[in-house]
Amino acid sequence: MIKLIIKKFIKDSEKVNDKKVRESYGVLSGTLGIICNVFLFVVKLVLGLFINSIAVISDAFNNLSDMGTSVITIFGAKLSSRPPDEEHPHGHGRYEYIASLVVSFIIFAVGLKLLSTSFNKILNPQKVLFNAVSVLILLISVLVKVWMFSYNRYIGKVINSSVNRAAALDSLNDVYATGGIILGMVIGSFTAFPVDGIMGLVISVLIMYTGFKAAKDSVNLLLGALPDPEIIQRINELVLSGENIKGIHDLKIHDYGPGRITASIHAEVADNVNIVDIHSEIDKIEAKVKEELGIDMVIHMDPVE
Repeated sequence: MIKLIIKKFIKDSEKVNDKKVRESYGVLSGTLGIICNVFLFVVKLVLGLFINSIAVISDAFNNLSDMGTSVITIFGAKLSSRPPDEEHPHGHGRYEYIASLVVSFIIFAVGLKLLSTSFNKILNPQKVLFNAVSVLILLISVLVKVWMFSYNRYIGKVINSSVNRAAALDSLNDVYATGGIILGMVIGSFTAFPVDGIMGLVISVLIMYTGFKAAKDSVNLLLGALPDPEIIQRINELVLSGENIKGIHDLKIHDYGPGRITASIHAEVADNVNIVDIHSEIDKIEAKVKEELGIDMVIHMDPVE
């Protein structure tokens, strides 16, 4: 379904290295997230108040925080697509990583607040009203979140977006959380034990863990984490594929945001090869790296005997 939506609303959707296309993907995913999360928030809040369930209400506000995530996704996509300027010659791609970090803070803060509310519910338990309609509504919300996980994971993979990957992980946690709520409602209908409060406690911890993990990933990207080993290997393979390349060393990769990666490497070439010929070969390798990996490559020639 998401592929049909992308095809309908994103022009030239296959050109994922184009900044405007990446922006369109981010705006689309954020808009879909807002629509789905507003729907889930309203439905779960009304249901939670009706059946007097802190776990359902907690899950509703979790969806509200997810809506904030979707808004930040849109702003992140807009800001990161801005062209380079005098102060930022490599562009503004890292705005996306900053957006991911802000999202993680929101997720963690909501989880911390719900942790306090759940403790209070355990200390002061109240009867939860159980009925089949409530379970059915929650099951529908699970299906919505499964779809949100699916499309965020797909978009995150297509455009290599840390924001969408974080949103996908959050949606998957929501699936587990809502499943736990359903289980708590069923068990709570047979016992006076504060199962609802405990489930709310588990959900809040799950939310905070998601926020912490997303923050860790975003900080690693901002600080400059070790590049993907597969990318390193593929760059080495492409450079060594040159007919006159005898060896390589000092590969350096700089990540300025998705689609804004630069790299440099030293290539050893025979000292008796025509300089014009080897320069032409180097240019072709740089172009091949750009075409296949989307990386702006600079190859320095080291003549060797």
